[in-house]
Amino acid sequence: MKDAVPTNNTDWWNYGGITRDVKLIEEPQTFIRDYNIQLEKKDPNKIAGYVKLDNISSTQNITISIPELKIEQNITTNSNGYAQFEINAKKIKYWSPESPKLYEVFIKTSSQTLKDDIGFRTIETVGHEILLNGKRIYLRGIAIHEENAMRGARAFNDADALISLTWAKELGCNYVRLAHYPHNEHMIKMADKMGIMVWEEIPVYWTVNFTNQATLENAENQLSEAITRDKNRAAVIIWSMANETPPSDARNSFIINLIHHARSLDSTRLISAALELHSNPQKPGVKIVDDPLGAYLDIVAFNEYTGWYGGSLETAPDAKWEINYDKPVIVSEFGGGALQGKHGTKDERWTEEYQEYLYQQNLKMLDKIPNLRGMSPWILADFRSPKRLLPYIQDGYNRKGLISNNGIKKKAFFTLQAYYKMKAETFK
Repeated sequence: MKDAVPTNNTDWWNYGGITRDVKLIEEPQTFIRDYNIQLEKKDPNKIAGYVKLDNISSTQNITISIPELKIEQNITTNSNGYAQFEINAKKIKYWSPESPKLYEVFIKTSSQTLKDDIGFRTIETVGHEILLNGKRIYLRGIAIHEENAMRGARAFNDADALISLTWAKELGCNYVRLAHYPHNEHMIKMADKMGIMVWEEIPVYWTVNFTNQATLENAENQLSEAITRDKNRAAVIIWSMANETPPSDARNSFIINLIHHARSLDSTRLISAALELHSNPQKPGVKIVDDPLGAYLDIVAFNEYTGWYGGSLETAPDAKWEINYDKPVIVSEFGGGALQGKHGTKDERWTEEYQEYLYQQNLKMLDKIPNLRGMSPWILADFRSPKRLLPYIQDGYNRKGLISNNGIKKKAFFTLQAYYKMKAETFK
């Protein structure tokens, strides 16, 4: 089923049935369909956006209020129910991982009052740097699947989100990559409250049918739904278009269309995709990032698995890098498997010692990338996968987690934790 997004070829368990909350909401005849309220991209002292009403017969008045900022702005829709606005706002406390400030925002019509908790922050890139509220940052991250590892089931509530994000905070993360699909909105809202930045992705994964127009429309629709739902969440800083898609003319055109679509819906956030790493026999020992998509992305990201899917861990720190983009680089994945509780030498695969050594050597290697501004190793916790069937080791789980499916931290967890503590000091 290559026409689907994702295809039926995935390295995670696609749960069936209804796995999220279902709500039936009664609205007035004219109701608030959509709204966008955030900082103006080029002016951190101005809040801008729009409100869209449905079932409107004539122009209507709307009031936007933010009591803590002493803001109360009246706007009027056009005959289609749409109204844009700009509000000058001084003394805003900007949202950040150190201070995840959220403001109560009210949207009022004659028949409805809607309240949301919204944080205000800017995110941009300048050369090699990622700037949050004008200050350079390093994205200390981890990848997460939408699963409660200890229950071996789909994560579906606040408690599940809190477990994963608390582990991430303990690891030293200020950022998470939510792979490989939009997660439950509980996760996004919890990240907003806890001050954790988010990479959000749609499942254009591996080899979907890049020549099929219906497949592109499916991907665009999923992207539209993700952006529509989460565009008012300060935590979301990156929209990701794809994961590990092999370059071709058809694939390039497909994803470039998605990039343009994302920017048409939200021009305030960064765009990326998890690309593949390449090599050249004429350049031994050189790791190359030369995907043509890099020219269209705000952040160049790639997955690499030295020491697990090929390559020597002993010589990994000697690697050279060829990344010909004057942009920030994120290593969107690296890692290797270990069965929690299995011990041996650092040369014995599946042991905690091997995974620990893999992290030590990969971190030394990646630190040599001059424009490295973040990473999200694979992955926070062991997760279910139909592809991972090695008896007595995997047993239906991908074991690349830093935490076991029993909630026990492996040795590599503490290696990454120490590295992130150092990075936090460097990027104060």
